[in-house]
Amino acid sequence: MGAIVHETGGLLIDHGWLRILGSGHRDLTRSIPDWNLGRTWSGEGQPPALLVADDVLGGFFALNGGALNGKLGDLNYFAPDSQRWQLLKMGYSQFLWWALCGDVETFYDTLRWTGWEAEVEKLNGDQALSIYPMLWCAGPPIEKRHRGAVPIAEIYTAEGPGVLSSARRP
Repeated sequence: MGAIVHETGGLLIDHGWLRILGSGHRDLTRSIPDWNLGRTWSGEGQPPALLVADDVLGGFFALNGGALNGKLGDLNYFAPDSQRWQLLKMGYSQFLWWALCGDVETFYDTLRWTGWEAEVEKLNGDQALSIYPMLWCAGPPIEKRHRGAVPIAEIYTAEGPGVLSSARRP
């Protein structure tokens, strides 16, 4: 994680679908410390979870600091279609390998639509797609739902990733 934060502004993967936070850049302005400050961490001590990445649909990847599933350092994913945290049974280094070399396409196959690449490429790394009806609601297939660009901070606040919205926040 230190190399990603120190040496990169962040990583935009798969046409920008997946965004791994670094130190911030004009295309992905959020850094790991800034994005977590006030959300999962007060700036002192160990955060109950550390948000390290997200996706264009408002899925959030967080390392467990004691508030999520698994042992300390395990990665969890807040799924926008279930509104639940899922233990991914990997740490940060394994997550990076998966994001760069693994099967990201299969992980997201039920959440993609024809032409998603062109739609996602228009967004910057600090935006997500607000989808209506929400993914966790019954409704038409995702390609027939309304999709609009909004700041990822709005998705985090509106749909709040479960336990992080109440877990030992500052």
